[in-house]
Amino acid sequence: MPVLPSYVAGAWRAPSTDGVPMHDAVTGEEIGQLSTQGIDLSGALGHGRAVGGPALRELTFQQRAALLKSLGSFLREHREELYAVSARTGATLGDSKFDIDGGIGVLLTYASKGKRELPAGGVLVDGAVEPLGRGGTFVGQHIWTSLRGVAVQINAFNFPVWGPLEKFAPAFLAGVPSLIKPASPTAFLTHRLVELIVESGLLPEGSVQLIAGSAGDLLDHLTEQDLVGFTGSASTAAKLRTHPAVVGNAVRFTAEADSLNCSILGPDAEPGTPEFDLFVKGLTTEMTVKAGQKCTAIRRALVPTHLVDAVAEAAAARLAKVTVGNPANPDVRMGALAGLEQREEVRRSLKALTDVASIVFGDPEQVDVVDADADRGAFLSPVLLKATDSDRDEIHSVEAFGPVSTLIGYGSLDDAITLAARGRGSLVGSIVTADPEVARALVLGVAPWHGRLLVLDRDDAGESTGHGSPLPTLVHGGPGRAGGGEEMGGIRGVLHHMQRTAVQASPQALSAITGQWVAGAGRTVTDVHPFRKSLADLRVGDTVVAGPRTVTLDDVDHFAEFTGDTFYAHTDEDAARANPFFDGRVAHGYLVVSFAAGLFVDPEPGPVLANYGLENLRFLTPTYPGDSLTVTLTAKAITPREGEYGEVRWDADITNQDGASVAKYDVLTLVAKEWPQ
Repeated sequence: MPVLPSYVAGAWRAPSTDGVPMHDAVTGEEIGQLSTQGIDLSGALGHGRAVGGPALRELTFQQRAALLKSLGSFLREHREELYAVSARTGATLGDSKFDIDGGIGVLLTYASKGKRELPAGGVLVDGAVEPLGRGGTFVGQHIWTSLRGVAVQINAFNFPVWGPLEKFAPAFLAGVPSLIKPASPTAFLTHRLVELIVESGLLPEGSVQLIAGSAGDLLDHLTEQDLVGFTGSASTAAKLRTHPAVVGNAVRFTAEADSLNCSILGPDAEPGTPEFDLFVKGLTTEMTVKAGQKCTAIRRALVPTHLVDAVAEAAAARLAKVTVGNPANPDVRMGALAGLEQREEVRRSLKALTDVASIVFGDPEQVDVVDADADRGAFLSPVLLKATDSDRDEIHSVEAFGPVSTLIGYGSLDDAITLAARGRGSLVGSIVTADPEVARALVLGVAPWHGRLLVLDRDDAGESTGHGSPLPTLVHGGPGRAGGGEEMGGIRGVLHHMQRTAVQASPQALSAITGQWVAGAGRTVTDVHPFRKSLADLRVGDTVVAGPRTVTLDDVDHFAEFTGDTFYAHTDEDAARANPFFDGRVAHGYLVVSFAAGLFVDPEPGPVLANYGLENLRFLTPTYPGDSLTVTLTAKAITPREGEYGEVRWDADITNQDGASVAKYDVLTLVAKEWPQ
């Protein structure tokens, strides 16, 4: 049988010996072997640091986001091929789409996030500039910069496409190369994924590598700039977390471990309600998608004691309709587990659970299958259990990582919260109720033990992505047994691969470091209005100073009448004087902002294509009739976008005749990259 090569140091490299066999989960046939004997794992890390990292950091956030989009589009064109390979892992077509389309979706989501939310260049600022001195010449700001190491992935077998891609996307966007180590049972699918990535030719060399086999001495060579992202069992996570190199170098280590996730049925969800049906459907779906091999699957179903039998009956009826067998058969709804060894592991866990729970549905030792051999393939019947004693530790500590779940009765909401917490930390939990007060009590009660919570009811069910579906915009991870880490979460996942540093400097130096204008830094005023400059010509610090314009009482009256904003502070002198913040009638804040726009705007057609918003608007000093307003508009940040335009953020400072700031805000405009276009 062929031994899969590893992709390291820019080439596919074969190991020096035969290795561990991989098997088709459906037929038991040997597919190939895995080995890293003779593979220079230290050299792979060195290649990522010396070649991949610098190449990625040469690109801006925007350019890296564009490459993620291109890669997602490329892989989408090869989905059918990946589906075919995925079937050999025991996955149905629906399972394969969950894994493969989900992984591609992560790439595209991070591409969009990078395009919309990250700045030009490679430095990301964190929070506002902090004044550190009275004179404004000494300021501080936190910045994020890319780590100079490699993001090492050690993945689980259950999601051989989504698993690597959900870790790869935020690391790539952060400018950090990845080294992927897939789990052995399904490594052949991850291998084909990486082959496609390499064949695409889209990514800089060194930005992604693959070791097909044991991690060997890989962790021995980690440095303080490297990261490890692990998905798998809590026991393996504990072993890796205490590796001498991880501890000694304070390597960032993130674990996403299997957990005993729960779903809680609210006491209001009686049979016949939409919520009751949603709960039963969600429970059985989580038991059978990917044959229950999901770290987010429902392992504990918490149900009001008086509804346990009703839920058991309804769930058993749904499970009886599930056809188990060869995923190639379109009638099959649940495929095989990842391998025979995994099936035996589930059976061992079931033996421990059946000592404290009775079987409501299924037989752990036999199952009827379609178009397959039940002994050669890793098939197992869905098994629904009912706890005989909800207080037994086994119910809350033993996980059967397959199509298995346990019904557990609870009395009060406090009882449900206590039982949920017995899982000692979970990736996800769900609460199914139509009562908002029940939802509030349960969410606030169980949230400290959960990384994500789904509140499901008849209103959101139509759009809900379900209990077991992590989303790239939300964090994936959980406390305690779940590993104590976080992945994804939108830009949060990018920041995990970067270092936050507090920088203290003069405004001028800080502006140069961040690429953004900082109050107190120099401004550039020229004869050319900044609105006449294309993105190619505009520079951070370019400024226009316009005004003054005097605000009259007629202006205030007209604005009040024209807009309908007749708030007393603008129309009633006595009432305004009685207000502790004013000395009489004041101009509308939006009148002030409108006058400022009239002062700084260059009205002729030009490179400024649109104003698409204001941010951080604050009114700082009242404007009274007779005050004279001047506005200073400064190019604060310039971010090129895809296409023929970019985004310019302007700092607007409106001052009165005394030099006091009346209002401050950011103006957002879209500006052509070249003009004329």
